[in-house]
Amino acid sequence: MGKRRTPQEKKRLSYVKDHRNNYGENDKSSRKSIRRNKRFPNSANRRHAQTALTTLLGSPDDVRADTVEERVNGRRPKRWQKFPDAPLGAVVDGTLRHRAKPGTAGADSAAARLRSLRIRFDWTAPSDNPLLPPFAVRRVRSSRGIDDATGCG
Repeated sequence: MGKRRTPQEKKRLSYVKDHRNNYGENDKSSRKSIRRNKRFPNSANRRHAQTALTTLLGSPDDVRADTVEERVNGRRPKRWQKFPDAPLGAVVDGTLRHRAKPGTAGADSAAARLRSLRIRFDWTAPSDNPLLPPFAVRRVRSSRGIDDATGCG
């Protein structure tokens, strides 16, 4: 039987382990759009190679073969890369930072909540992330300045 965790420990682990889709589209649509986005560049690369190779039909010729090889290898292939989901701590931090902008309704309370969140938990710190060794953690907010209006970075 594992050791019992306190609610504070559970929340800290939730901020580190739970992730949210921050790409800007519906998270359910990723099931279809990831497949589609992987398919389009591969199809374009195959089409480019195929159209270049159709010029080689007929009698073999070294000059034409060299130009076709140059044409196929001269263009960088298209590629697509997925964006990883963001840790929940980063999403909450960004939401509160957005709400704490001066001149918006509830900016003072959002700034206070953001300060208390950052005091209690630094989601980028290796000490708060038991899943990662210290050398593997990126220091995203290590050099942040403090805004005068909100008291936050």
